[in-house]
Amino acid sequence: MKICIDVSAAVHRRAGLGRYALELTRALVAQGEHEYTAFYHQRGQAHLEPPIDRMPQLGTRFSVKPWRLLTMLTYFSGAPLMERKFRGFDLFHATEHLLPKLRGVRSVFTLHDLIFHFDPGSHLPLNRIYLNLMMPRFLRAADVIIAVSECAKRDAVRIYGTPADKIHVITEGVDARFRPVNHLGRLAHVRSTYNLPERFVLFVGTIEPRKNIPILFEAMASHRERGLETWRVVIVGKPGWLYEPIYRRVTELGLQDQVHFTGYVGDHDLPAIYGAATLLAMPSRYEGFGLPVLEAMACGTPVVSSNASSLPEVAGDAALLVPPDDARAWNEAITRVLNDDALRASLRERGLAHAARFTWEQAARHTADLYRRVVGQASSKMT
Repeated sequence: MKICIDVSAAVHRRAGLGRYALELTRALVAQGEHEYTAFYHQRGQAHLEPPIDRMPQLGTRFSVKPWRLLTMLTYFSGAPLMERKFRGFDLFHATEHLLPKLRGVRSVFTLHDLIFHFDPGSHLPLNRIYLNLMMPRFLRAADVIIAVSECAKRDAVRIYGTPADKIHVITEGVDARFRPVNHLGRLAHVRSTYNLPERFVLFVGTIEPRKNIPILFEAMASHRERGLETWRVVIVGKPGWLYEPIYRRVTELGLQDQVHFTGYVGDHDLPAIYGAATLLAMPSRYEGFGLPVLEAMACGTPVVSSNASSLPEVAGDAALLVPPDDARAWNEAITRVLNDDALRASLRERGLAHAARFTWEQAARHTADLYRRVVGQASSKMT
């Protein structure tokens, strides 16, 4: 089969969506079963990592906003503006929330989350309008839908009435490079390169409202108000949208010396940063999956996570779960993990075992099976 897979999020380094597109593509190509072409918009600004750099490539000169507008136009006008570009493929896989309207090409749509519905303030107005307008159309137009969690599937069924049997849950995986780092030189290198303290609480993800990062600052401030020495927090990730109030809150609470923003960190250093951390904190109000939870566990790092959306499903019994907006509970949970050697050891062992259940090879195998079913159904209807 000839399959076109959208890797735009990967080549433009869009955090979780980029990780999904890159790792799934890498595992699919490694299986060697189908013929894959990488599609991405704004071709001239792409960062091509293996195996994308060696794949046949299909690009456009459009950046994401014009590409979205063109996609919307095809849905509302019915004009076949995109069909020539994708002619000859058996299937198109939309790995981020943008599915071209195509006739004669089967489609798979990956649903990551519906955060724009549950927390509208976490999106810019135009992005929120676009997703509210187009998401139900994408879900209807796709031949099948991959949801990255049971939570995402339930939300689509409840909010849009999407038939449950149209949605297949295929969870994300953890790449083999995320494993405990015991090499003292590597740990010393990341501590020096990123100015990491000896003990710290780590957050990994895009800096934007739905990640709920300020609750960590509120917990730190409440700890300090009781006359106790507060912990250090390291934020790994690049700014997303509406990030300014997050930085501003650090200054308002006088935590400039306790909070360190590293910016974007490449995959080559990220496992060692996980390994250097005392614990990972994941306070998000909503996650479609929450991959840093599993990556931290795979590196042997204890996890304290929000108990909202998909995170209990992803973390299982291998993390401490806390209400996302309860600063006192976050303070107590983090302090407990920092001070309890036995608890950290238990979380580490449980986390390593739990994370081992999630692999990209498994995700790719289930995805490839779905490709065969979708194209096979189309062939049977034609005979």
